[in-house]
Formats: sequence, C-alpha cells, structure tokens
Amino acid sequence: MSADAAGDRVTPSQGGVRIDHTTTAGTFSLDGGTWEVENNVWVIGDDTECVVIDAPHDAGPILELVGDRRLTHVLLTHAHDDHVTVVPELLAAHPGAKVALHPDDRVLWDQSHPDLAPSLDLAGGDVVQVGDVELFVLHTPGHAPGACCFHARDLGVVFTGDTLFQGGPGATGRSYSDFPTIVESIKDQLLSLPPETVVLTGHGRATTIGDEKPDVEEWIRRGH
Repeated sequence: MSADAAGDRVTPSQGGVRIDHTTTAGTFSLDGGTWEVENNVWVIGDDTECVVIDAPHDAGPILELVGDRRLTHVLLTHAHDDHVTVVPELLAAHPGAKVALHPDDRVLWDQSHPDLAPSLDLAGGDVVQVGDVELFVLHTPGHAPGACCFHARDLGVVFTGDTLFQGGPGATGRSYSDFPTIVESIKDQLLSLPPETVVLTGHGRATTIGDEKPDVEEWIRRGH
C-alpha cells in the first residue's frame, strides 16, 4: 500500500468504497509562529458519494478527487488552521455537505472561521456512513482538545490526523495541547485496534498500529 504520493488511490476497498489521497502545502500558524507544512487529504467514498477528511490549504486538488460525486461530510480531525483552511471553498462547491468537528475544538476553529459554524458536532462513538462503510469516531484529545480519529473497520484503516504518526504522537508544545493526554488517548483509543490496522496520518507517511505500539514507553521517556 502506498499513501505518500499526491493523487494515489489507497487500497483496500470495500463494497465499491475506496480511499483516495492527495497532499496540499501551505502554513500552520499558532501562538505567534508560522511554519511551512504539507498535509495529507483523504477522500473516502464510492462512485456516488464521498467524505473528505480535513480541508487544508488548497481546495483545487481536493475537489478534483471528489469529482462529480456528492460530498456528504467534511470530517475534521481537529481545527488547527492548516486542517480547516478551505472549508468555505468546499462548501461553496458542495453546499449540502456537513462540516463535522468536535465542539471542544471550537476555540481553535473560531480563530480561522469566526463567522462560520460547523454544522455537525462530533462525539466519540458516533458513526458516519459513506457507501457501505462505517467510519467510527474516536475522540483523542491531546494534540488539540477536540481531536478525533476516524476508524474504518471494514477497510482496516484509521485516519489519525495529528494524533498518531509514524514514530510517535503529534506535537503537544503549543496552546490547547497536552502530552500526557495524547499518550492516554493513543493508548486507550488507538492501540487497542488490530495491529494490522493501517494508520493514515495528517502529515507524512502511513504506519500501522502494530509498528507503533511497542514504542509507547519510549515516547513517555522522551516526553514528546
């Protein structure tokens, strides 16, 4: 499986539902600093409808993957500005789509889009249906208070945003983040998934639960 090149189609599929991938580049700003970043975007759906996970930087590549399908949801792993930049552009092209965010991240969302409210509050245990596949919402605070992951059991993947990467947890050195909290979220919500579960991240390369699980104590020792 390859999840690194822009526009790659990611396997496996289930009942006609597939995962498509692209990347977009831009900046992330918080606490007075700005950094150059490249973000992954995941589009899950069949030939009729789809959902988008995160909306960073540039709507063009995302809309190209959506194509003429009905966009039902923009699912946000969290509300740092590099993950929500082009939500308004996606809604302009697909006004029926629901923008879904955990309410604990409204403090971050409002820094980017104070005049636009998400249309759906996410909560741990929620299920979003796309085609024949269910996406189970896991609330995983730590990188951000409302951070969520989306587990597609039938596809054997989990979309982790900035909660879990190849090599460890997401950053917790800025406002609204906390290292012990993210470690507990990963241990409680993610490491209990089957070890072969593919981890599709908000930045960088894919990994698996089995590859990351043995390193938890090392993360705790290094403290980030």
